[in-house]
Amino acid sequence: MTFTTNQLRNSILRGDCIEAMQRIPARSVDFILTDPPYLVRYKDRTGRSIANDDNGGWLEPAAHEMYRVLKRDSLCVSFYGWTQTDRFIAAWRAAGFRIVGHIVFRKRYASASRFVSYTHESAYVLAKGRPAMPEHPPADVIDFPYSGNRLHPTQKPVAALAPLIAAFCPAGGLVLDPFCGSGSTLVAARQAGCAYLGIELDRTYHRIAARRLAAYSLPPHLWPLPRKEGLLAPKEADPSP
Repeated sequence: MTFTTNQLRNSILRGDCIEAMQRIPARSVDFILTDPPYLVRYKDRTGRSIANDDNGGWLEPAAHEMYRVLKRDSLCVSFYGWTQTDRFIAAWRAAGFRIVGHIVFRKRYASASRFVSYTHESAYVLAKGRPAMPEHPPADVIDFPYSGNRLHPTQKPVAALAPLIAAFCPAGGLVLDPFCGSGSTLVAARQAGCAYLGIELDRTYHRIAARRLAAYSLPPHLWPLPRKEGLLAPKEADPSP
């Protein structure tokens, strides 16, 4: 069964994102912002891991479906694992995406130290067709507050995602995150006045995201304060990759 666009707005689907996106009509999403598994077999200090982070079999079919459901002349921003950059770029290009920008998210702390100290995350800006230039382009270096990773082992801070939605999604448009985790992208979309659509494979994180987004069905003056979204100063090094 194929979903209608109205069914998709402000919803979170649980299941495999490839199968879920196959039920989404083509060219129905205004903007994609996502943080997929980095293909690094990651585990945090408490043993939490990411589903399908141990294989790349999903990468090309997921990129293909992301391209298909995205509207013509629209943008996608995807985080990626830097040790697997070639695989991500190959999958995006095979799907039809064009690389039009790169963003560094600057941390105030090191998540790990090996040959260098890891003090940033990265994402590529990918284009389908020929999107119009944004009226207010975001900087290609964005501050990355510590989320606390309380809700998810690689929880992204809402404050770092908000400028991307403001720049790249039309007012009231539909933002898709096919790897939505605890729902940070969806919260940022809701706060920006956009509709959201999340897909999450893990039952626990799907439940967390749904509970988190439930607060945004209330009037705006009752929405959670930013601090309650996890924007905390780090008490220890961030364990995200």
